[in-house]
Amino acid sequence: MASANDIEYEVIVGWEKLPDGWSFVEVAGVATDSKDRVYAFNRGEHPMIVFDTDGNFLNAWGEGIFTNPHGIYIGPDDRVYCADNFDHTVRIFDTGGQLLKTLGEANKPSDTGFVAGKTPVQQSAGPFNRVTNVALSQLGELYVSDGYGNARVHKFDNQGEYLTSWGQPGSGPGEFELPHAIAVDRYDRVYVADRENSRVQIFSTDGDYLTEWNDLIRPDDLFIDADENMYVAELGERAGLAPHVDIPPHAPHARVSVLTLEGDVRARFGGTDPVAPGNFFAPHGIWADSKGDLYVSEVTVSGGGRWGLVPMDCHSLQKFVRIRG
Repeated sequence: MASANDIEYEVIVGWEKLPDGWSFVEVAGVATDSKDRVYAFNRGEHPMIVFDTDGNFLNAWGEGIFTNPHGIYIGPDDRVYCADNFDHTVRIFDTGGQLLKTLGEANKPSDTGFVAGKTPVQQSAGPFNRVTNVALSQLGELYVSDGYGNARVHKFDNQGEYLTSWGQPGSGPGEFELPHAIAVDRYDRVYVADRENSRVQIFSTDGDYLTEWNDLIRPDDLFIDADENMYVAELGERAGLAPHVDIPPHAPHARVSVLTLEGDVRARFGGTDPVAPGNFFAPHGIWADSKGDLYVSEVTVSGGGRWGLVPMDCHSLQKFVRIRG
């Protein structure tokens, strides 16, 4: 049981039913469509695995297309937007996996001076360099967080035509150190998970800085439901780091927060044992369906259970049923 304030959830252990011999490897993102079908965007042999609400396998697609699945967003028309981190593209599909459009050019990152593992982002640039995630406005405009190799948000119109960008490397207002996720509310405010600055920054649709939330620990993903709840997957200070990194013994652990659009906490959960059901090691994706049930995906297995920090069978996708609130 996970509870705080006025919303309460219960985790459903062993919810998803994968076909025999299949595995996720890592579930980078999760989303539901208009029929509450659940799309697990993962780094295994079958990149998009689709389940019904009871966790029954429906179908899979995307084999041979992606280099490193990272972020997923499903629009009100059921178009599926997939951010591919390593080949610097956003691909748009229908629910059956037919490719409709590609934004960006595969294997051609923008020039930011970034070299993975060697040189951080030196200057911001256009789309894309290690793109992370996508969100739509009420008008269907597309906002993209970009990313590991950039420090920008990009805006496209509802036809996928590029309009503008904002952001640069740093920790001041309007600056980013890894813009990892993005969401847009019905008031046209744009929320950006500035992960390594441990904050969410809020902007107008033209990129004007409005405010920020700082009571967060490395936010990884964002989702706003129809009731204007903001769901935040927080990586914490212990997850996603190699064993040689010196982590304080009481560093904050991974968790999920449910906030109002003013940033007030409605629920916050996730305990110290990352393997226990209902807790988290590396929450990377988050989405709520039409009933308010919550799905949290994790990147836990790569590198032999994240460098041996968690067992190979650690949960990669968990469902939480809302039982109050």
